[in-house]
Amino acid sequence: MFNPEMETIAPDKLREIQNARLLATVERMWNNVPYYRQRMQEAGISPADIHSVEDLPKLPFITKKDFREQYPYGMLGVPRDQIVRIHASSGTTGKPTVAAYTRADIEAWAECGARCLGCGGGNASDVFQVSYGYGLFTGGLGMHYAGEKLGAAVIPTSAGNTEKQLMLMQDLGVTLLCCTPSYALQIAEVAQRLGIDLHALPLKAGFFGAEPWTDAMRRHIEQAFPLKALDIYGMTELSGPGVAHECLEQNGLHVWEDYFYPEIIDPDTGEPLPDGQQGELVVTCLAKEGMPLIRYRTRDITRILPGRDCPCGRTHRRIARLRGRTDDMLIIRGVNVFPSQIEDVLIRIDGVLPNYLITVDRQGNLDTMEIKVEVTEQSFTDHIKGLEALRDDIAAKLKSVITVGARIVLVEPNSLARGLGKAKRVVDLRKL
Repeated sequence: MFNPEMETIAPDKLREIQNARLLATVERMWNNVPYYRQRMQEAGISPADIHSVEDLPKLPFITKKDFREQYPYGMLGVPRDQIVRIHASSGTTGKPTVAAYTRADIEAWAECGARCLGCGGGNASDVFQVSYGYGLFTGGLGMHYAGEKLGAAVIPTSAGNTEKQLMLMQDLGVTLLCCTPSYALQIAEVAQRLGIDLHALPLKAGFFGAEPWTDAMRRHIEQAFPLKALDIYGMTELSGPGVAHECLEQNGLHVWEDYFYPEIIDPDTGEPLPDGQQGELVVTCLAKEGMPLIRYRTRDITRILPGRDCPCGRTHRRIARLRGRTDDMLIIRGVNVFPSQIEDVLIRIDGVLPNYLITVDRQGNLDTMEIKVEVTEQSFTDHIKGLEALRDDIAAKLKSVITVGARIVLVEPNSLARGLGKAKRVVDLRKL
């Protein structure tokens, strides 16, 4: 364990920490976030009404819509000169979801990430290859700081250039690997093509997240690599990767409850559900300063596993591996993509009709996305060069917004199926 004292803390001591941090967070939001103070006033409550985490159901939820409405700095809980870093993820209207961090937030994030690495047996003697993308995406830098906090030797390879990644894994003696599960399988494919025996490497654990993956994919990864494939959970709004992590028991993800308090609610009614019952995960950030969050609706479907007993000795509660989402967000190669983003781009392009179909599939081990787009009669009967130019224009504009490449197929008017009620915009053929 990275921090045995906190990871095996007694439940009553943990509750004292949670209560104290929650009260401080509520005060911070009331005093420094006018938008949330208004929300509390509308609910008829004030900080004086909150005494412990048992009072959380009295407080209003925060959603991604709130971030969109308060973009970019409306959710700040501290003066802007205390912010030392900003990350962002895709938003639904072309504007990103911004996450701002104080120095204390960065330290807390690194602490949680180091605990995650400890869940996989990581320690200061390890060589840790971070193959998540660096930049606004939280994966690369988040796990980088976690590795340094752990004391490991961190290799910031980022994603791509797979042959070089393999060379470094061999030459530098990589023992811990972090990337998306699909990229792990791509590494394995390239290794096989190059005749590299991955089982000759000293790898012992892999930390995989940022996209949906199944136990079947876990087995595939563990057959390809000499490591334990472990699930890591987080999202930009909460801080990034490191909210929860599987231990070597691979039976649920420990939530670091001194920093993140989990609830499960009925996604339709918003009412809390008991441990063991599946619903939507709601998370309260107990110590976040830059953008404090209370009862954030993640839209992820899971359940809190009953009890705190785990053979690993950690006492923080566990959530089951995710079972989907309550909204229409797609996760493609680790990037959040909303159909509404795509629609927003398409309707702004001359010659394009507001009818489209997104098909997501997995070829080999990488996600693919094809978008069939209806165009006007005039565009469809245009010269081939004109159609090619329109297709390339659509592809470029979409990639500038969603950052993921897509295959664009132009089709004639009225060729896509219509139905009664809500239009079917997405077909996901991946076996998640």
